Amino acid sequence: MKPEELTAHILEAGAAIEDTIVATRRYFHAHPELSTKELSTSNSICARLTRMGIPYERVAKTGVIATIKGTAPDAYDDQGNPRRRIALRADIDALPVTEETGLPYESKNTGVMHACGHDCHIAMMLGAVRILNDMREQLHGEVRIIFQPAEEISIGSRMMIRAGALEGVDGLFGMHIWSDVDAGEISCAPGQRMANTDWFRIDVQGISAHGSMPHKGVDAIVVAAELVNVIQTLVSRDISPFEPLVVTVGEIHGGEARNIMAGSAYLTGTVRTWSEKSRRMVPEHLEHLIKRTAKAFGAKAKLTYEEGNAGLSNDKASAARAERAVVKLFGEEALSDYEGTLAGEDFAEYLKIVPGVFAFVGCRNPKVGAVHPQHSCFYRVDESVLVRGAELAAQYAVDFLAE
Repeated sequence: MKPEELTAHILEAGAAIEDTIVATRRYFHAHPELSTKELSTSNSICARLTRMGIPYERVAKTGVIATIKGTAPDAYDDQGNPRRRIALRADIDALPVTEETGLPYESKNTGVMHACGHDCHIAMMLGAVRILNDMREQLHGEVRIIFQPAEEISIGSRMMIRAGALEGVDGLFGMHIWSDVDAGEISCAPGQRMANTDWFRIDVQGISAHGSMPHKGVDAIVVAAELVNVIQTLVSRDISPFEPLVVTVGEIHGGEARNIMAGSAYLTGTVRTWSEKSRRMVPEHLEHLIKRTAKAFGAKAKLTYEEGNAGLSNDKASAARAERAVVKLFGEEALSDYEGTLAGEDFAEYLKIVPGVFAFVGCRNPKVGAVHPQHSCFYRVDESVLVRGAELAAQYAVDFLAE
């Protein structure tokens, strides 16, 4: 087929399975599982691959690596090595969020929700798999599909790398349904797109006392509350305003009874930085703020700082290939000029090893209530864009293997 015929075929195949992609998304949305516990999700993915006749391997407990072998005359050499191998990745885990959307396919697992769109990623990738599997004669090499667990806790990509997911891979494609980009638009620009992602815990040690006698103790909850405010001066006063930085406290715990002044408390949170310079500065500055504040109250505080994933940066050539694929499929107007985000993604760990691109598939549409951000209990997507994600992944793979 000519290139334009291949694109037309992908669009036609996508249109034929659009309802299936949406139904698949709704199934996974209703049955979310937390990071490293995605056993039923993994089982369902494997069952669908089996029905399509696609071989796969189960790795890292709940991860899946599937393979589509092209049958174009030059797809493999005499030793059975693929001419080129492209990897497509989808993450599969959900979040500890109690859903409040009221949708008919709302989560059946109380306290767990696909509030980041990974259900969409599974559905879009299975759609791409179906499209690619039906056009193997046009594949000049091999497609590897990575269904990855535990992205939300920043360890899944490393697990899959250790399991051999990138061995022999020449290029990589990933995508994320994204609430900051309008439905119908896709962003896959070159350069840095997402932030460095690090984690912290602060343990506060005070002195417990009777709730009626606060002067006889050191209230760890008061110290913890003060720390929530104090550490924000890291953003407002310690780091240049030209350096993007976010410090968020996601948990605060302390106390055992309503009439006992807490002797201990802890906070956990995340730090997002854009530059490596800021990333290196934060732990020392945070330690300084925490120690001084605790001392002022007569308490002690211990900082535990964990470096997570590096910032995600798209390879220039891969980004250009992805943008060409978007234009082929949907026209120039589908390209978004989205500036990037201080959210993080462990896809960045793959990009340290193999050149690739990470695309943001826009799903924001007020007309269908898709206005809430990722990780919201009210999170919704415009499901009409799911087929575009499947078509883009398929087009990218076809184009990469044809080069």
